[in-house]
Amino acid sequence: MTAKNIYYDQLDPVIKTLPGKPGIYQYFDKNGKILYIGKAKNLKKRVSSYFTKDSQLSGKLRVLVGKIAEIRHLVLDTELDALLLENNLIKKYQPRYNVLLKDDKTFPWICIKNEPFPRIFSTRNVYRDGSIYFGPYASVKMMNTLLDLVRQLYPLRSCNLKLTKENIKKKKFKVCLEYHIGNCLGPCEGLQKTEDYESTINEIREVIKGNINTVINQLKNLMNSYAESMEFEKAQAVKERLELLQKYRSKSTVVNPKIEHVDVFSILTDDEAGYVNYLKVVDGAIVQSHTMELKKKLEENDEELLVHAIIDTRERFESTAKEIIIPFKTGTKLPYPQVTIPLRGDKKQLLDLSARNSKFYKLEKEKQKELIDPDRHANRIMVTMQKDLRMKEEPRVIECFDNSNTQGDYPVAAMVSFKNGKPNKKEYRHFNIKTVEGPNDFASMEEVIYRRYKRLLDEKKSLPQLIVVDGGKGQLSSAVKSLDKLNLRGEISIIGIAKKLEEIYYPGDSFPLYLDKKSETLKIIQRLRDEAHRFGITHHRKRLEKGTVKSVLTEIDGIGYNYAQKLLWKFKSVKKIEKASLSELQDVIGLVKGKIVFDFFKERQQAAKTKE
Repeated sequence: MTAKNIYYDQLDPVIKTLPGKPGIYQYFDKNGKILYIGKAKNLKKRVSSYFTKDSQLSGKLRVLVGKIAEIRHLVLDTELDALLLENNLIKKYQPRYNVLLKDDKTFPWICIKNEPFPRIFSTRNVYRDGSIYFGPYASVKMMNTLLDLVRQLYPLRSCNLKLTKENIKKKKFKVCLEYHIGNCLGPCEGLQKTEDYESTINEIREVIKGNINTVINQLKNLMNSYAESMEFEKAQAVKERLELLQKYRSKSTVVNPKIEHVDVFSILTDDEAGYVNYLKVVDGAIVQSHTMELKKKLEENDEELLVHAIIDTRERFESTAKEIIIPFKTGTKLPYPQVTIPLRGDKKQLLDLSARNSKFYKLEKEKQKELIDPDRHANRIMVTMQKDLRMKEEPRVIECFDNSNTQGDYPVAAMVSFKNGKPNKKEYRHFNIKTVEGPNDFASMEEVIYRRYKRLLDEKKSLPQLIVVDGGKGQLSSAVKSLDKLNLRGEISIIGIAKKLEEIYYPGDSFPLYLDKKSETLKIIQRLRDEAHRFGITHHRKRLEKGTVKSVLTEIDGIGYNYAQKLLWKFKSVKKIEKASLSELQDVIGLVKGKIVFDFFKERQQAAKTKE
């Protein structure tokens, strides 16, 4: 059965006649509104895959397919052509189900204004008026450092006067204070030639782009030229500019100078978005870093998100780097001469640095969201856990159980409680096993589960939505027996987690569920399990110390608490201490004390035989 679509009869002929060529396809709804734009190496195979068996599609894809009323396509020469066109069309139409590159209007740009004697300034608004924009800059500090450098290097006008040739000839303007203090050369009165100002602007463009070595070489040649013609004041002025540029370059993050001009991309993803960091490296120094967020719409994979980000970023930053460094193969041939996936060396270090930037950006975003809406993070995790664990309701309260015993001596159990994904320590509980003799984890689990929920029912307290049992099918079955006795089967979801392969077991299901190792659901379950184990071990040790040590070993004359504890930690139980040889005891607590303990238990054994 194909995915449900009321327009399938009219779409089927279109799908069957699609060519097996590269191209782009567009889906429209009944109102003619574009829903989705995609690229394909083979149009026929790609579009047909959407109308496959319904069970093979994710929820979001089923919704999309159900809305498709019209399919249009465009055949192109190569998959690369399809990729570039897809990127442009997505930016133009912003279809509902395509990846959303989050709007970065909040980031500032450096603008070189399209006007006579151009001004250079920062702005958060980009207009298509012929002006040149550099950015966006995720770091305002970095942008301001660049602007300060430009102002120190070059005298430029800062006024917003219309310096047309006609206005200057008519002498409509007079120089201001900026001219008198040396920050401007007075183009408003014709004191600076257009060619001279344009030469300055060209140099500034290279500096902003990060091509500092080019500008330094040009300035060195100019300084030498002034010196040879005995224009020492001009040579000194150029020298001061050179020193400023070299000082700025020394502050840039320096990598291997042999890495001349590359773009570095890394990606980090979660269930909702991808975070792609871009590093621009010029002449062995990182001159720009920018991280962008791409909102997922149809569960896009890392390769798709990374390709979108690379194409968009290179176009936006007008990058001319011939080499790009990426973390993995994209499955799409990228339009660049050299694509590198480093495994070691300087380029791998660059990639790792970029990955750290992606991670920090994601963490900052999450912190900002939590500050604005503290419950948002917890709500998202609860929805994810409900979906991953196939539950009827969100697991707002989870209780996890773990058993602890030493060769059957002093068995205890621990229960920890998590609320909204976080520990709720006031609800933690310890249990001393009462009805079970010897090391029997299954029976101990059955007893503890029964006691816990019998009490909650008697006291008419609310029940948790999820119980987690530390163990596999055996412990889980024992816990379920107690729920059956209390008529709670089906009222509370219950699972077991086996430590070896982190397998999740359900009652009555012999096949375990394997969660993604990176999933938040598995991490919370692991944290519950580890916390229950820690809490249980702590209680067990205290009980051992108070019970076993004080009641048996400290009865021996000459054996104090510390010696008794050493023996217990070595042999694990009093029974094993009693069976230990003289040399084994002496290895732990010395010749004299070992002999005392050995003789004590030997006398006890003989006394027991005499009674018999």
